[in-house]
Amino acid sequence: VTDLWMVYSKPVPANSRELWTLFLQCLCITVVIGGLFYNWMFASLEYSWHFSIAMAISFSLLLLLTLFLVHPARCVFSMIMPTLGTKQGRKLLLSTCIMIVMVNITPNIISNIKTILQVIQCICKNSSESLLNSTALLDRASWEFGDAVQETVSSINVYRPMNGHFHFSLFQNSSSIYQQMHLAGEKIRRDFLAVEVLVKDSVRVGNKVVAGFSMLYLCFESTWYLKNYLTNLRFDNCYITKKLERLAVDRKAAHLLAGSSKNLIRPTGLKLSREEVMLCLVQAMLLTVALLLLLVVVAMDHFAFSVADTAVRKAAQFSVVPVTLSIKYSAEVEILPFLLKLFQLPHNKLPVKDFERSYNHSLTFSSAQCRISPPVPPNPSVLLVVGLLFCMLYATVFLHAYAHRLCRGIAGSFFQSWEEKRALYLYKKLSRKHKK
Repeated sequence: VTDLWMVYSKPVPANSRELWTLFLQCLCITVVIGGLFYNWMFASLEYSWHFSIAMAISFSLLLLLTLFLVHPARCVFSMIMPTLGTKQGRKLLLSTCIMIVMVNITPNIISNIKTILQVIQCICKNSSESLLNSTALLDRASWEFGDAVQETVSSINVYRPMNGHFHFSLFQNSSSIYQQMHLAGEKIRRDFLAVEVLVKDSVRVGNKVVAGFSMLYLCFESTWYLKNYLTNLRFDNCYITKKLERLAVDRKAAHLLAGSSKNLIRPTGLKLSREEVMLCLVQAMLLTVALLLLLVVVAMDHFAFSVADTAVRKAAQFSVVPVTLSIKYSAEVEILPFLLKLFQLPHNKLPVKDFERSYNHSLTFSSAQCRISPPVPPNPSVLLVVGLLFCMLYATVFLHAYAHRLCRGIAGSFFQSWEEKRALYLYKKLSRKHKK
């Protein structure tokens, strides 16, 4: 493995054997990366398979030529790999969490809201139908009351009207009401479907934009690090490397490294510097904000299910409401004095027959004919998967510091002469501090 890495990190192969070894290494890397690139475009970014294949082949050929011919490009590519497993991997995991939430939780919320609207639509439809049916009860009551009035007035034998019935009429175009309610329900359904499609499309487009930007940023970040590494001796020069230890031993100044252990870091050690700890804390805080936003969506899912379940159960409980219509009528007819003398009536007041009746009706708010989809409970496995992914995300935050150290070692192995200059610069810096 050491020999293969030596051939891979050399600026120019020493012979034809190393040249072919380097070509085979670059070919194996491009085949693996091309396969992963195709799977990423087709499965994650949801491009078509023929477009994904074309892009994967083009990218693989370009990568093969670049790695085989350009030595700094091999260094930049090698530094991208550990960063891809931490920083970019964190972005990919976060993107996966968002996709899981949007694909599994958002449809549940929309479905439960649809259930609530179906309950409201069912109540409105049945209550309006029952209310329209109650007009027949009013018509019957008015007709019987008219019969009572007609019978009472006829018994007086003074004045007999042609018809003493009350005429009750009401506009009863129930089909028009049902049609308007159906149109309103269809409009709400189309609006919710449009929102669901918009959310999915937005997440898909956003995922593609973020993925493309992240890959470009990774290349830029690795290139920027290599440029500063090769032009600035002070840049990221705080590690106790093997070259520095060998230099200190050769000059009999090993005590310099022991006395500066608080300010220097061993690349293979687990100790984190203050700057690395602060960077990890900032990244962890940003992840916590993203976690809280996703938990808000999860809470909305539970709240929508609770409201939908309560609406369905309560609608079934008060499905019928009894209504009683009571009519009580009592009156007397007062005879005028000249009519009293004219007809020689014994009393100036004639009692009218009392009328007292009750009519019962039931207002129906729900029925078995209503098509109400059952509320969809939250999926606990989604919350479990998101929790596990966030545990991995928090782990990548702290692994990023060690990946950064690995990038430092990769740059040193590709440019060993420059690494010796950096070790000499750090040694002189420690010597000056020790003398002061």
